[in-house]
Amino acid sequence: MRCPHCQKTIPIYKNPVPTVDIIIEIDDSIVLIKRKNPPHGWAIPGGFVDYGESYETAAAREAEEETGLVVTNLKQFRTYSEPDRDPRQHTASTVFIAQADNQQASAGDDATEAKLFTEETLPVLVFDHSRILSDYFFFKRSTALGAVRK
Repeated sequence: MRCPHCQKTIPIYKNPVPTVDIIIEIDDSIVLIKRKNPPHGWAIPGGFVDYGESYETAAAREAEEETGLVVTNLKQFRTYSEPDRDPRQHTASTVFIAQADNQQASAGDDATEAKLFTEETLPVLVFDHSRILSDYFFFKRSTALGAVRK
């Protein structure tokens, strides 16, 4: 790449692209979407953070765009950044957990379907979302056990 003013070569830096994923809890289930675009399959709702947008705002926006749900009690869970987590490019995803009331999730934006699942009924997932949900369900069990032991 060349500078448009002085024509000197400008190094191109490759950095991970920031994304968010949001685990939406409704009662004892979570909402997953079936992706409209490649890679096709079931996924946690999420997407790219827009320039000038906070990660929290991006998570709430993506949740509503992909599921039609307005989320509350948004809390950061973990960040996942393995270079191969997304086959399209290196992304770093900050995962959030939030709740939605028991209204009907509906597919929107990049989704063809939105549906509730439990840990026992999870479908095959794309990206690294199986790992994320494994960590999430372990966290939920650990938190519940901690509350019982107190």
